[in-house]
Amino acid sequence: MSDSSTLPPARLRPEAELARDALSTPVLSRAARLARWAGPDTRVDAGGGLVEEQLPAAAELLGLTGDDAAAYASEAWRIAVDTGLVEITDEEEGTVTTGEDLALLTGGSPQDVLGVWLTALETVLADASVPDLDDLVDAMAEGGEVDLSSLGWDPESEAELLDGVLGNLYLLTVGEEGPDDTAVPLPALAASVIVPGDMTEPTNDVLEQVSDAMMRLDDQFRLLEPIGLVTYRPVDEALMTDADEEPAAPVDETDVARYGMVRLTPLGLYGLRTRLLEAGFEVPVVGDLADKGADALLDGTASFPPASAHAETELWLARREPLAAARELLAAARGSDPGAPLRRLRCQQALSLVGAGAEPALREVLGDAELGGLARVWLTEHGARDVPAPPQEMVFWLTIDTVAAQLAAEGNSEELRALVQGLARQHSGFFDTAWRVEHPATADVLEAMGRLHPDKKVAKEARKAAFKARSQQGG
Repeated sequence: MSDSSTLPPARLRPEAELARDALSTPVLSRAARLARWAGPDTRVDAGGGLVEEQLPAAAELLGLTGDDAAAYASEAWRIAVDTGLVEITDEEEGTVTTGEDLALLTGGSPQDVLGVWLTALETVLADASVPDLDDLVDAMAEGGEVDLSSLGWDPESEAELLDGVLGNLYLLTVGEEGPDDTAVPLPALAASVIVPGDMTEPTNDVLEQVSDAMMRLDDQFRLLEPIGLVTYRPVDEALMTDADEEPAAPVDETDVARYGMVRLTPLGLYGLRTRLLEAGFEVPVVGDLADKGADALLDGTASFPPASAHAETELWLARREPLAAARELLAAARGSDPGAPLRRLRCQQALSLVGAGAEPALREVLGDAELGGLARVWLTEHGARDVPAPPQEMVFWLTIDTVAAQLAAEGNSEELRALVQGLARQHSGFFDTAWRVEHPATADVLEAMGRLHPDKKVAKEARKAAFKARSQQGG
């Protein structure tokens, strides 16, 4: 799991919609039906589970058939007890009554419903970290104790593995710029917590660990789907028919899907964010900045993925008049601190979402050394008339500022490499002038251009210009 400061913002669905999703999950809906069915004649054993004689009736009520019907009914009952939908009124007699929380599912707020669902989720997650019950029975040692070592099972490390996988799934989901239904291949998810980050070619031992983790995760995601955390396409059982044979490596997307595909649902995203929040992580949500000032918006969205920054900015703008919003954004974009270039880039992106009503604000800053360049760009793009040509020093200042912002936003990306090559190609004497630009990032930008440009001669010119800029700053 990455450091909390790197977590992108989650785009959550409205709570009312999430609550409806929670109520329709098989796990919670079954638990609620059993809670409404429970009455004076319902009996539980010493552990709070339904007595064996009543399991057939519970399974029938839930419409469950087959060999696993009693087990599913027993699980639904345990969820009902754990979530407070039923309460054990007399432990000695083993009698129960409807719990107070059952009323929350029909008469409570969306937050109340989601609170019950989160409790059920914790129960299911705890179950998912426990090995198969048949294995536990086989592993019973003398004296009635479970010999965990014979199972090769470490409860703590098993829970950590699942938490790590779910954390990475959360990161992949909130950082995703594509459609909501993008699924992650199970092998990639298993590898994300097994393969060391600095390992270029996994060893056979590591690959075997990934394969073992996949099989455990396959069982776990089958358990987590009915609570609504994920949608899951299980590993194709045909791949596991011969235990002595390693399955062939996947060759295309269709083949990869046979190894398991998992996607976090909108409800699952909400659930994992809540767990991360409770674990002490900072987990931003798109919309958190909507009622804050422009300075908080520009600084806060600096590290956001493009789609998240766009969504956050739209929510911020929706609360403001275009002209007032543009003036506030421009005022917040000023500055010579290290974060200022990226702030101005975010300002430029935000202004692109403001309509023609912002024009007076842009004209007001045409003479501003820091904002005049981006103002001219905006006015030209919006078809404004009588836009004055920028002086040469402003063009070069804006160029340095733009590259500095891209460096801060993306690092040494291919897009930045292309930008650097384009600049050097368009301006034959670019470096002769660029080192004189009075911008705090001039030397850093020229050094980066020397590092990124593929032509050795041009790269050398950039490094020499960077040296001159440093000498000028030092002087």
